[in-house]
Amino acid sequence: MKEIVSTDDLFKNIIGQETATFLLNSALRKETFAPAYLFAGPEGIGRKLVALRFLEGILTGGKISFKERRRLENANHPDLFLIEPTYTLQGELIDKSKAISENIHNKTRPQIRLEQIRNLSKCLSQNPIEAERTMVVIEEVEEMAEAASNALLKTLEEPGKALIILITTRPEKLLTTIRSRCQRIPFSRLNKNAIESILKQNSLDVNNNLDPINASYLDEIFRLADGSPGAFLNHLKIWQSIPKEMWSRLKSLPKEAMETLTLAKEINDLLDIEQQLWLINWLQQNLWENQKNIESIKILEKIRVHLKAYVQPRLAWEVGLLEMTQLTAQLQLKH
Repeated sequence: MKEIVSTDDLFKNIIGQETATFLLNSALRKETFAPAYLFAGPEGIGRKLVALRFLEGILTGGKISFKERRRLENANHPDLFLIEPTYTLQGELIDKSKAISENIHNKTRPQIRLEQIRNLSKCLSQNPIEAERTMVVIEEVEEMAEAASNALLKTLEEPGKALIILITTRPEKLLTTIRSRCQRIPFSRLNKNAIESILKQNSLDVNNNLDPINASYLDEIFRLADGSPGAFLNHLKIWQSIPKEMWSRLKSLPKEAMETLTLAKEINDLLDIEQQLWLINWLQQNLWENQKNIESIKILEKIRVHLKAYVQPRLAWEVGLLEMTQLTAQLQLKH
């Protein structure tokens, strides 16, 4: 097998992102690169994978090198700097991916913190070791604390010998001045057939690898994924992590105050914050499809805002679910 092959093959297995790969291939052919890029699009559609393939092309003159690919994918390249949201645990920062892989539960939202951006600035003050540029990839950049955003802006103003890729699902949440310093690369949602093709590439046939309970709700999980194969796998994983005994109460929310308070306690005690935020998405979709209940959806959105603002989760659920219970009672009286 040859180590180096043609430029176009860099993105050969990327499905459904023709605009993004066209723009990046064009930059590789011209060898003209922006100091910073904004990879904007839904979660789980391959933005980080494309970012690493793009960096591979920069390292190799636009060609494939499986050696460099492995180094980048394993974060073993000395000139690659990866940043993702972190939790604080006993005074230390824990990457979100590490917390997930090690099943570390946390009741707060992960953030990109000022300390992480300061470390990046120190790194960029030094010359790269092997490559012409220091390569920076920041995931979920919309989860930056305000101080971190201001520090990142200063870094973008004077990037030095760096190429910075910001990955986000919510570009509108970023400072306008940050967006203006980046070349935007758009990523789009995929249809169901494209999602199934990607899953099969990764040896997962969704029709044969689900237990009967999940298989019966396969279309529901696809709708939740909203065009994202990564989101589909994440939804499936979280769906399976919700205790089975909770589903009957979640599918038919309690109508009495005491039952409502019990459910709020159960959600707080049994689910971490990521599961709770996922549950809001599922409840909103379920209520809309079955009841077209816009007011309850708005109440759930308020719960989401409270959770992201670090309000005590149990209190947020108690207040929100009681409000939904009262709303249901009022609608029944009208009818």
